[in-house]
Amino acid sequence: MTGLQQLAVVGAGFGAGILTSTVGVASLLSFPVLIAMGIPPVVANASNTLGLLPGTMSGSFGYRRELREIPRRQTVAVVVICATGAIGGAALLLALPSRVFATAAPWLILFTCLIVGVQPWISRWVRSRSRQPHGVRRSMSPATTVFTALTGVYGGYFGAGAGVMMMAVLGLGLDLELRVVNGLKTLALCVANLVAGVIFVFVADLDLAAAGLLAAGSIVGGYVGSHIGRRLPATLLRGLIVSAGVIAAVLMLL
Repeated sequence: MTGLQQLAVVGAGFGAGILTSTVGVASLLSFPVLIAMGIPPVVANASNTLGLLPGTMSGSFGYRRELREIPRRQTVAVVVICATGAIGGAALLLALPSRVFATAAPWLILFTCLIVGVQPWISRWVRSRSRQPHGVRRSMSPATTVFTALTGVYGGYFGAGAGVMMMAVLGLGLDLELRVVNGLKTLALCVANLVAGVIFVFVADLDLAAAGLLAAGSIVGGYVGSHIGRRLPATLLRGLIVSAGVIAAVLMLL
């Protein structure tokens, strides 16, 4: 890569790090940049997962205050379930043609954008139908567990929009403030990327130079993004998540 190309990858990593900690569509920025550098899609995908890992780590550190507001048992459950799904997703990436999941991805993103948009109304309806309408949901239902695992599978396989999906699943399944959900989402996907990244290091073909440049940018961007995400009003953050997801889906369809 030329000097300008290296700078572009670092910039993509910085922007993706910010997106990781806010609206959750980081790979829609960084992955196309790697493709534009001539890196084969599967290699670019695996390298992108590895390169954005420092960004999710720094983002999780930035959200440490929000994460303290969640019971430890709940945090561990979300992280373990998501990471377990990521193992399956990484295996699918190495075993199946990339076009299989890429075809379904934009439609899944659009669906989850819809869920994020209507989540406050759905949550109120769910609570109104509950036997304890004033109770606070702090444990994961079977449906929330399944969809958390599926989001981990998606994150391990392709990852673009996984943050949007995780925001939808956790926002609908648990009674947490959106800023807290954002922190939990960032931590869960951090561990999922770590698991997938370890698998890719030992099994997949990687462009380590590209991954390193992405990492240099994303570690700063992830921490910056956590502070941006904390300060955004819930309504604005929800709107940005939906907008980013729709744009990401349209770009993928095109």
